[in-house]
Amino acid sequence: MTAMASLRPSHFLWRMDGAVAIIQLNRPERKNPLTFESYAELRDTFRHLRDAEDIRAVVFLPNGGNFCSGGDVHEIIGPLVAMRMKELLAFTRMTGDLIKAMLHCGKPIVAAIDGVAAGAGAIIAMASDLRIATPEAQTAFLFNRVGLAGCDMGACAMLPRIIGQGRAAELLYTGRAMTAQEGERWGFFNKIVARDALEQEALALAGRIASGPAFANGITKTQLVAEWSMSLDQAIEAEAQAQAICMQTEDFERAYRAFVAKQKPAFEGN
Repeated sequence: MTAMASLRPSHFLWRMDGAVAIIQLNRPERKNPLTFESYAELRDTFRHLRDAEDIRAVVFLPNGGNFCSGGDVHEIIGPLVAMRMKELLAFTRMTGDLIKAMLHCGKPIVAAIDGVAAGAGAIIAMASDLRIATPEAQTAFLFNRVGLAGCDMGACAMLPRIIGQGRAAELLYTGRAMTAQEGERWGFFNKIVARDALEQEALALAGRIASGPAFANGITKTQLVAEWSMSLDQAIEAEAQAQAICMQTEDFERAYRAFVAKQKPAFEGN
């Protein structure tokens, strides 16, 4: 197991609030675009999170009034135009690997969306477990608007599951921005809060999750992803096995003893 509280990334901001890790992209003057380097560092960070025993939840916060404007036009889009197929495929696989790392990190992720969440920024929000937005949030899967397919970084697999096939198709075919109000109505956002309350709400939600049974929450996240490709019979059996594993944990025993004593359980994740 590893501890990540002392992480010092080069391409984004990182801090801890108890057992909650907080990430902010740090180019607010350009609405926080991603670069080749920040993609790779985020991917590696989420891969390491799986074994981080000091982190129980993650929050993605906006910075300077915006979440993320996607790939940097000058530092990513421009160079991609000059690349050959082998290099292009290496890049698209790397961006997909970031999403895989988020899905398999074992830690629930809360995305707090303000202002622009476009392209890869919208995908990061989509790949998070829970999403909170401000009324000013504009989420755009805008790949179509730059001559690319909407099927980027898992969008065609995940977005229809969240908001429905027809709504996802509209956003992916047109590249138009989804408003915060649409996102809440369609189930993309869990709630909308005022801009000055966004960070507090996101941290409170992540803190509530972090205070729960960390091992069991990791199992829940694993099953939420794994059961996409299972039949109902397979899913029920997988959940039976997963729950039997959780019943062997000390957290389960603690919860029982706390219930008998009419106390609130204190989960330790083991």
